[in-house]
Amino acid sequence: MPKGGQPKINPYVVILLGVVGAGFSSIFTKLAQAPPLIIAFYRLSFTVLLIAAPTYVTGGSELRNISRRDLKWACLAGILLALHFAVWITSLNYTSIASSTVLVTMQPLFVISGGYLFYREQIGKLGLLGSALALTGSVIIGLNDFRIGGQALYGDILAFAGAIFIAGYVLIGRELRARMSLLPYTFLVYGVAAVALAMLNLALGCAFYPYPPMTWVWFMALAVIPTICGHSIFNWALKYVKAAVVSVSILGEPVGATVLAYFIFHEIPSMMQLIGGLIIITGLYIFISSQRQPEPKPTNQLPDSKGV
Repeated sequence: MPKGGQPKINPYVVILLGVVGAGFSSIFTKLAQAPPLIIAFYRLSFTVLLIAAPTYVTGGSELRNISRRDLKWACLAGILLALHFAVWITSLNYTSIASSTVLVTMQPLFVISGGYLFYREQIGKLGLLGSALALTGSVIIGLNDFRIGGQALYGDILAFAGAIFIAGYVLIGRELRARMSLLPYTFLVYGVAAVALAMLNLALGCAFYPYPPMTWVWFMALAVIPTICGHSIFNWALKYVKAAVVSVSILGEPVGATVLAYFIFHEIPSMMQLIGGLIIITGLYIFISSQRQPEPKPTNQLPDSKGV
């Protein structure tokens, strides 16, 4: 088990709750009637406002005493998170929910490679099998929606870029969470991401208001459910489990998104999507089960932040 000791709550159960919360992300995003970058900005801004007071009370001194090195890496994580939301939310305007969530959750391909490069994390044959099954199931879910050329292809490329950005964010968080408490870490990273998105919106001339009343409800829902009850839970878990465990677990998001899309948008999943969901669940079970045994602490850390 990575640095952090044994938590009072089983981190694997908490991760499962985070996957459920994250499953609402694409649904609330589709319901919000606003430009993609504005949705991303308010999602993170409302999150920062909600956690500001508890962060000040419990982690104010930690933020004031953060090292310059950790501050630089946290800022980079925030920028990567902003880019992730920017390209992924935009992708939902061009391709289907199934394709977008499938492609963005292919991040384990990058997280596993980065985990080995920076932390020397060994996955093992059983873990690799579970990862391969989960990735295969994700591809199957979106197979019917993959189209070559046109707007759908553009959306697919944006979603895949989102996977790369979120993988970098997860890897940096894996290192920082070993030294930082949850609230100071999330407040700092989300705050940087919100500022970055504000600058992007200003540069592109996006209007910050007005929007329909229900859209503001969806902004807040995005902050509370998939962000605080999703991303923040994953950030908490990064202190106790490998980055690859968190990343592969997030592959359950396409399953939740598909189920929710059926009830909210009346999108009926195909047989291939149902089969893919079953394969994902099987792969997740195999992968997470293979990671439960304690392993040596990472011997490497993130490279020196000079020049970042």
